[in-house]
Amino acid sequence: MAELTFLIRTLADLIVGAFLLRWLFAIQRTDFRNPIVQSLHRLTNPIILPLRRFLPAVGRIDTATVTSLLLVAFIRAAAVGALYGAGIGNPVIVILGAVLVLARMLLWIFLGAIFLYALLSWVADPYNPFSRLLADVAAPILRPIRNNLPMLGGLDLSPLVALLLLQLALYSLNMRLAPLFFPYDL
Repeated sequence: MAELTFLIRTLADLIVGAFLLRWLFAIQRTDFRNPIVQSLHRLTNPIILPLRRFLPAVGRIDTATVTSLLLVAFIRAAAVGALYGAGIGNPVIVILGAVLVLARMLLWIFLGAIFLYALLSWVADPYNPFSRLLADVAAPILRPIRNNLPMLGGLDLSPLVALLLLQLALYSLNMRLAPLFFPYDL
């Protein structure tokens, strides 16, 4: 049973992660010509495109993407809660658990992107599509830190500070809020 629970949670996290990345790329205006972004769009289009017929964009907000992201996060939270024997329970708790899952996953995306960006900045071609995508994802977090942190001998310490702050936020989220929404936020 534990293996099945792990498998379902992992698959659900991958699906939610794909929709979260699509939303993040849209918010950050990531270059659509990037092959990784195009692949992600092809992967998520079967759910988002039909929703666009009923949910037009409001200004710069793609309501179909936001709705599908919240929907898959809710389904994931409800499924994980059901796997752990909690059932659907209170829908408000499930929704808040789903939002907590999204917040945690977003922090992990930023952590991974900044770590890989810093690592690849030493060895990879900066014009590589993956390097460019990581730079685009990491930029909103690194830019304010770079503006307030002086360079030390030509060494940019902003990724280190960003990783520390993101880990602190993740730790606070896990210690303060996660116990309130167990098991929907696993």
